[in-house]
Amino acid sequence: MRPEAATLRLAVFPRSNLLTDVLLILGGAGFVALAAQVSISLPFTPVPITGQTFAVVLVGATLGTLLAVASLGVYIFVGALGAPIYADQTHGWDVLTGPTGGYIIGFVFAAALTGFLARERWDRRFSSAVAAMLSGNVVIYLFGLPWLAAKLDTGLEDTLEAGLYPFVVGDLLKLYLAGALLPAAWALVRRFKG
Repeated sequence: MRPEAATLRLAVFPRSNLLTDVLLILGGAGFVALAAQVSISLPFTPVPITGQTFAVVLVGATLGTLLAVASLGVYIFVGALGAPIYADQTHGWDVLTGPTGGYIIGFVFAAALTGFLARERWDRRFSSAVAAMLSGNVVIYLFGLPWLAAKLDTGLEDTLEAGLYPFVVGDLLKLYLAGALLPAAWALVRRFKG
């Protein structure tokens, strides 16, 4: 493996070209869209439990900052145009401007951060990979919670009850799983490239 391969994408595709990058961008967007369909609606909040956060941080860490941002940009754009790729096969501008829109916008920034941290080699060990995934999740909430509060016109406690508390345990499980997958993927790459 080349020492400068700072992300899994570069380790697996060291001589990537435009076609490879486009396919990876589309693949990342497709992975997030697929994970969005793993969705559980809760009766007390417009925010569903989904697999999106898991997919977003993995796309960020594996593709790196630029390709991950492009991938999440494609996901948002295609969904806004009408493809049923948001949670529960929803789509359109109304979803982006609705109560969950802040979370979706936050995906781009979370993927960018996890991509940056992966480039800094945070994805090589379980503890640092979990910290990177947690950082990405925090970014999603930094965008999602204020947006949700504004859309629902609620105070802090009601916003946290609708947009944070029900998701903490699931998000912890997802980030631990993502944190375990990344070092395992690097071990596989080293084994096959070394």
